[in-house]
Amino acid sequence: MEINEYQRLAMRTINSDISEKDMLLNSLMGLSGESGEAIEIMKKHLFHGKELDRDHLIKELGDVAWYLAEAATALGIPLEEIFSRNVEKLAARYPDGFSRERAINRAEGDI
Repeated sequence: MEINEYQRLAMRTINSDISEKDMLLNSLMGLSGESGEAIEIMKKHLFHGKELDRDHLIKELGDVAWYLAEAATALGIPLEEIFSRNVEKLAARYPDGFSRERAINRAEGDI
């Protein structure tokens, strides 16, 4: 499945009764909540002795993807643009691949 196809299919379930501003706010809140659910699965694995529930983690990561697609939709951009810009940012930050030195000493304005 292509990234923008995912966005198109996933957004069939978006709440179209809210404004773009509220859609963006909902997506950012949802990203936070779903990321929290994903880390909770890892916490239980690492510190509570539970087996890593991969299926549950995959489902939560799918929810993260949904909210990311909602954020892109609220911003009026294809999801692929978020991915492309991130790859460009990483290539500029780490032109030769990850470097601990470059991670610690980022260029001014590098966010």
